[in-house]
Amino acid sequence: MEFDDTRLDDPTALAGIDSHLRQLATAGARIRVAAGSTQLDGLADSELGRRPRGLIALGAEARLLRAVLEPQCPVPFVAWTIDGLPGWVGPLDTVVVLASEGSDPDLMSAVAEATRRGANLLVAAQPGSPIAEQAASRSTVLLPVPLADPLATVVVTLSALNRMGLGPQVHPEVVAERADMVAEECSPHRNLAENPAKDLAVALAEAQPLVWGGTVLAARAARRVAESLRRASGRPALAADASALLPVLRGASSRDLFADPADGLRPVLVVLDDGSDDERVRRERSELLALAERQQVRVCTVAATAAAGDVERYVELLQRGLFGAAYLGLGLVDEVAG
Repeated sequence: MEFDDTRLDDPTALAGIDSHLRQLATAGARIRVAAGSTQLDGLADSELGRRPRGLIALGAEARLLRAVLEPQCPVPFVAWTIDGLPGWVGPLDTVVVLASEGSDPDLMSAVAEATRRGANLLVAAQPGSPIAEQAASRSTVLLPVPLADPLATVVVTLSALNRMGLGPQVHPEVVAERADMVAEECSPHRNLAENPAKDLAVALAEAQPLVWGGTVLAARAARRVAESLRRASGRPALAADASALLPVLRGASSRDLFADPADGLRPVLVVLDDGSDDERVRRERSELLALAERQQVRVCTVAATAAAGDVERYVELLQRGLFGAAYLGLGLVDEVAG
């Protein structure tokens, strides 16, 4: 496949991915809808307001929940990705279920087991869904999420856990504003010269992306971005920590200006920078950048606003990367068809 950058500003070509771009651009709106549908007043005074022995998260984005909560959660936290529940879960524990996308049979089974054991349940699901009905009990609080949106569901659930004294403060409106900001900057109506997502797509046009994020949340965003790049391009895209990426960079051959691009994809280092001043993160970033410069490997930095909170920075990095992947897929054209 070859990359045609004129398609990035071509209204006809852009119309072909309009629904996908709209889905990305309305992330902030979906967060607002989810937050507006959930009443958190009185949550601290409910059964779930008592500090549990342990917190277990199930469902889509349970690991994202863990990445945000672990540094501040005052009780042991587990993101459980295996069928069923840990054997120790009981009446002293709280099970958080993220089920906005549907009533997965494994989640349904886990909810039934949690109810049988007498555990407290915090369930984020669409009202009237089978899983919401399955979870109904005196020890269950339902967060009614009207849309099948995992990110919006996580933001609302984090707000609820903060009210329960189990996590950091998260303001859905602020997170939504951050998503709106990215949507405006990466809008299809902004041309290539002033659109960072289109610029990222051009940089990755003939590349094998190596995506790195230094913090736990930035690394999670890196994995999601790499997945989107693979889907958009049909090419390899690696998201890994510095110890895995450094050998790949060392193996990159020196750039040959006269080489045929068809001979192979050169790596491009994509740094998701959330502004962390952690010593380890700074050291690893410096090592990666220095090696990339020696190996003549291009570096693309996707940066978040340092002054924002953890969740806002995560959303900003994620959305910038997802917009870039969308434009990369748009620009790639099959040589026979094109």
